[in-house]
Amino acid sequence: MPLDAVCLLATVRELNARMAGGRIDKIYQPERDEIVLSVRLMRGGVKLLLSVGAGTPRMHFIETGRENPAAPPMFCMLLRKHLQGAKIVSVTSPDMERMAIITCDTVDEMGVPSQKYLAVELMGKYSNIILYDAEGRILDAVKRIDGDTSGKRQVLPGLFYRMPPPQDKLNLMEVSQAGLAAAIHGAEEDTPLDRWLLNHFKGLSPLLCRELACRACGETAKPMCDLTAGERGSLSDILADFVQMIEDNRMKPYLVTHAADGTVFDYTVMPVTQYGDLMQNTQAESFSQLLSDFYEKKSNIERIRHHAANMNHTIQNARDRVRRKLAAQRKELSSSQNREKFKRRGDLITANLYQIEPGSRKVKVIDYFDPACPEIEINLDIRLSPQQNAQKQFKLYTKAKNAEEQLTKQIAQGEQELLYLDSVLEAITEAENLTDLAQIQEELISTGYLSAKQDKKKRRRAKPVQGKPFHYRTTDGFDVFAGKNNTQNDLLTLKTAFKHDMWFHTQKIHGSHVILVCDGREPTNEAMTEAAEIAAWHSQARGSSQIPVDYSEVRNIKKPNGAKPGMVIYHVYQTAFVTPEEKKIEKLRIE
Repeated sequence: MPLDAVCLLATVRELNARMAGGRIDKIYQPERDEIVLSVRLMRGGVKLLLSVGAGTPRMHFIETGRENPAAPPMFCMLLRKHLQGAKIVSVTSPDMERMAIITCDTVDEMGVPSQKYLAVELMGKYSNIILYDAEGRILDAVKRIDGDTSGKRQVLPGLFYRMPPPQDKLNLMEVSQAGLAAAIHGAEEDTPLDRWLLNHFKGLSPLLCRELACRACGETAKPMCDLTAGERGSLSDILADFVQMIEDNRMKPYLVTHAADGTVFDYTVMPVTQYGDLMQNTQAESFSQLLSDFYEKKSNIERIRHHAANMNHTIQNARDRVRRKLAAQRKELSSSQNREKFKRRGDLITANLYQIEPGSRKVKVIDYFDPACPEIEINLDIRLSPQQNAQKQFKLYTKAKNAEEQLTKQIAQGEQELLYLDSVLEAITEAENLTDLAQIQEELISTGYLSAKQDKKKRRRAKPVQGKPFHYRTTDGFDVFAGKNNTQNDLLTLKTAFKHDMWFHTQKIHGSHVILVCDGREPTNEAMTEAAEIAAWHSQARGSSQIPVDYSEVRNIKKPNGAKPGMVIYHVYQTAFVTPEEKKIEKLRIE
């Protein structure tokens, strides 16, 4: 759901209580529509995320930092110029508006104390972050809005900042209880109750409107004209209590999840009763934690998916080309295997040269290769002599024989390339952050599937991306590492691991190279089993049962000359069949 004004107000009050008096230490802009403020407090510090993406506008604390671009964007540089080192005076939100204003005490270029304001407007596709000064003049914004984009409100440097256009709705916080009761008792339209609330009062989400309607009359979509006097009175009392809850700051962060599988459904400021036993309400520690839990994992997945889209498209196209090429080669190979007929015809023509007249279109001969010695007819090329017709058949035979040898090699190479491309697609799904994707991108550039966007000199100067493999620790204390991509697989197996460490990989299934670090010890059965389960989990067979996993000492794993990244061969191995469990795997992970 989009962040509504009520939940935002509760979040802003929470942010203000925590950050007021703190100083902005660092400012980052990891994405075009995201700003991260690192705020230093009397005890420790916090990181505040301001996101104005159209699908997930929000503001809340985050536990870990974001990956930042090599060069900060211009708006980030401007924020650093005006706000770095500034003291946060307050974080406020106008009643029932989906926006917040961060007021900061700072000094200008001449060292004169001044105030700057950061307006965070969280209004769907119109969301924006705007920096303006004490005079109200806009210094800049994440999204500049000119006259061609909007005829109602421009957001450009130098213009005066104006609040977003007000909605033609009532503010619950400003309507008296008597006025509220009069509006409810006078409503006679056939609009459903939840829709009536949504249309008449600003700042409420559809979920809140349905919940208030359900609490008033037991159902969410009952037409206003069908409400009894008792139901209208109940609705008036419920809305009054709702307003009082906001004024007293008694709002609580509730995460709404599906009772069946625990998947996240929505969030709000009060327990949701309208779904009965189908949904569960879980109270979070804070509104910031609530928003972080709801959005962060989803946002991270979407961000990685967005950055991986180009690679996915390129690899899938390359895979489709290889598949089409393999199909054509296999068809041609099948044809070449019928080449003996050409040699047979050449021999029969040679044996019957004496009876073939020059310019003949066909000749009848005895097929002495067949035990029955039947008489057969062979078509001839009238432009060629009898000897040349025989040579033509022998050449067709030789061509088909050579084609079989070359096609067999090419098909084997194509199958290896197909395996490699499938492994890259699997690695993209395993990527946890942009560094992992950057490492895959470097691999694809080095193998020629992606073209380098920068010149060769810059590429030589650039440091190779250093991603980290998955790191686990078994129940009895053995370290286990799993590669996230082919580059890491090669590094783990061929460079990092010692020859007596144990190597694991799913049998004939794309997956990660997994190394069980022995450190001179004899690995326990428990450690071996857990390492095999980790290998099964980081493979295309994840979610299946009884997955075959090959394992061997690292010294038995070899890389053929010229093989693509991640490709190895082994002949000495054993196979275990395991069924991985996500909770167990996550429990073993240490970073």
